[in-house]
Amino acid sequence: MRVLLCGCTLVGLIAGAHPVLAQTPYPAKPVRLIVPYPPGGGTDTMARTLGQKLTETLGQQVIVDNRPGGGANIGAELAAKSPPDGYTLLMCTIAHATAGSLYRKLGYDVLRDFTPVSLLATTPHILVTHPSLPVKSVKELIALAKARPNELVYSSSGSGTPAHLAGELFKHMAGVNMVHVPYKGGGPSVVALLSGEVALAFATTPSVIGHVKGGRLRAIAVTTARRSVATPDLPTIGELGLKGYDVGSWYGLLAPTGTPKDVVVRVNAEVHKVLKFPDVKQRLDAGGFEALTSTPEEYGAFLRGEVEKWAKIIKAAGIRAD
Repeated sequence: MRVLLCGCTLVGLIAGAHPVLAQTPYPAKPVRLIVPYPPGGGTDTMARTLGQKLTETLGQQVIVDNRPGGGANIGAELAAKSPPDGYTLLMCTIAHATAGSLYRKLGYDVLRDFTPVSLLATTPHILVTHPSLPVKSVKELIALAKARPNELVYSSSGSGTPAHLAGELFKHMAGVNMVHVPYKGGGPSVVALLSGEVALAFATTPSVIGHVKGGRLRAIAVTTARRSVATPDLPTIGELGLKGYDVGSWYGLLAPTGTPKDVVVRVNAEVHKVLKFPDVKQRLDAGGFEALTSTPEEYGAFLRGEVEKWAKIIKAAGIRAD
């Protein structure tokens, strides 16, 4: 009888311990951070800054995984179909808020297939030109574009991205015709501009600020309604004649739908901690980022608002990416 009781007690102890053993503290292995663009652009810069510090605070390596192409949709679809265990995260941009309105066939739904984690930062774009283009102001650019319709070519980080929409809005408000050439990310888009393959771009501040300071590109104006803290002397496009013009980029973090709430809360808290580090703030400020933080719920509401806002604009302008 004594042996039987001991055996039952041992079984009970094992059974009782099993749930505890199953709850392995997060993270127990490296975390993959998918960047749906190639290296060199604003999203990649933000991801690597964040990933490096999260590696330190989480105690596990955060691996930046560049998956460019398809207007940022290839990487997003890969993330959407990943296990919802907290070990795959996605760098989200406006491109994902506009994708549902731009593409007839899409392998994911940004609101249905993802759980919001946190908003990270915003950044204005800069209207930049190759130094050989004979313009130094918005007024001169508009005049040249009207004199040479469909001759000026501008690059973007992909169809439907903010860089593309910024160009389309400029064309619409200025009444000019320019040719759009999409590339697989901000890096290749800027390389095309540096080489003279295209004449201008509406590029993110982080991807061109160094080239502007080095004299390799000419900055004309910022695309947001307010001047940027990174380039306070650079006027806005609105100031220079196109009143009401306002386009910028934002960056956020998503996880596949079904990711445990406690994991989302943990990552959110670590992101907030990292964005307050003095060296991170200094690096982001220098790159033209304006760091932001939010709760998962606040970011979810923001994302829904962006999807709705851009859907109306895209429909009214008749823009399609496929």
